[in-house]
Amino acid sequence: MTTRVKRHLKIRKRIIGTTQRPRLSVFRSGKHIFAQLIDDSSSKTLVSISDFELTGTKSDKSFEVGKLVAKLAEKKKIKKVVFDRGGFLYHGRVEKLGKGAREGGLKF
Repeated sequence: MTTRVKRHLKIRKRIIGTTQRPRLSVFRSGKHIFAQLIDDSSSKTLVSISDFELTGTKSDKSFEVGKLVAKLAEKKKIKKVVFDRGGFLYHGRVEKLGKGAREGGLKF
């Protein structure tokens, strides 16, 4: 088990998404970044987005993904979320996604 996976499991013990405050889950691969809003009480993904269709640098795309997640959440009348960084450090692209989501109107 990698260090990131161990960190992620520790984080997931404490972070739970509800209907009122879904979990904003972030996954970062070598080339792309993905974000989902998940309601853990009903085990459903409410919103999902990736950077496949965006252009620019990886950090610019991460910021845009954060703004797009906030826009899609606003359509579903979601304003507050719980941020799940997925075991990644809150630095670089994960931080940019968080800033984009905050700028888009999400509170966490």
